[in-house]
Amino acid sequence: MPSTPVINLRRGHAVRHNGDVCVVIAHELKTPPRMASYVQMSVRSVATKKVSNLRLTSNDSMESVMLERIPHEYSYKDAAGHHFLNNETYDDVVVHEDIIEGVKDYLLEGQTYTLLFADGVVADIELPQSMEMTVTEAPEGVKGDSANNSNKTVTMETGLVVQAPLFINPGERLIIKTEDGSYVSRA
Repeated sequence: MPSTPVINLRRGHAVRHNGDVCVVIAHELKTPPRMASYVQMSVRSVATKKVSNLRLTSNDSMESVMLERIPHEYSYKDAAGHHFLNNETYDDVVVHEDIIEGVKDYLLEGQTYTLLFADGVVADIELPQSMEMTVTEAPEGVKGDSANNSNKTVTMETGLVVQAPLFINPGERLIIKTEDGSYVSRA
């Protein structure tokens, strides 16, 4: 496989590290004053699920691994893990909790997600840029409080906690940005 400069890698890319296929879960270019720039990166092994923190020079390269992106519909969770259905082949794919950890607050039954496969194994899950969710808990907005604080904490149907405007009530559908869990608008 081709070698890719570490400076070009991003979250979600797959690389080979110490013989294992790994997915980049964090990537940051650091440029301290009067020092050479370097890349601080975290990668998770697809096979062992172990996370490694790496500090590499911006000139280093890593072997790229081809990722296959296949849309799957989220079905349910049980003791075996989270079940996703391939709508074309009707294959049931079980994804374990450690891969789900960062996206579990965005999993809705019937919603389609992109599963990333590296060497036939689920390596990561790509979320849509924004999602529509229902508010389950929202405290009453206090009349006249808009001068001090224009947001309140609301809980979505998945357990995700979001800062939303005071006028939002339980049962309303909101659009939430998945990158940072922020309120976008009413649906």
